[in-house]
Amino acid sequence: MATHQKVDQAWETPSHADIPGLTAMHVQAMESSNADIVWQQVGMHHVLLQTIGRKSGNAHKVALPVWCDANGHRIVVASFAGHPKDPSWFVNLRDQNANPEVFCRVQNGAYWSAPEILEGEDYSANWEQLCDDRAWYRDYQLRAGDRRIPLVRLPETRPA
Repeated sequence: MATHQKVDQAWETPSHADIPGLTAMHVQAMESSNADIVWQQVGMHHVLLQTIGRKSGNAHKVALPVWCDANGHRIVVASFAGHPKDPSWFVNLRDQNANPEVFCRVQNGAYWSAPEILEGEDYSANWEQLCDDRAWYRDYQLRAGDRRIPLVRLPETRPA
């Protein structure tokens, strides 16, 4: 994975109504190809995250851009483009009964992760570094209002 993570936003943020459809298309592409064009979009590496629905028990998949912390661990941002509510994948992930581990597929590999929802100084330091690299997240936080956008570290806890 590249060490340079600074990306300037050269696209228009999709509407909240468009995000599920765009995500479904990206998931389908990620499941059928390991090509760079699929896994490295708009200058960012992506992960295919699978959670289990806390109510349904069904598997749900979402394509998310990743940013790596100072130790090289992947972090995903539950921004939902600044929506005032948390995205469904995050609501499921934070339910540790349904998701003590999550399945992560990356380009040319996969692993299981015990996700870590960042808090305190860990959150603050990573949020600032993330926003230095990807400034649009500051705008998303403004749009989200009182909801603090969660950051989730996805360490590789066991092989797939």
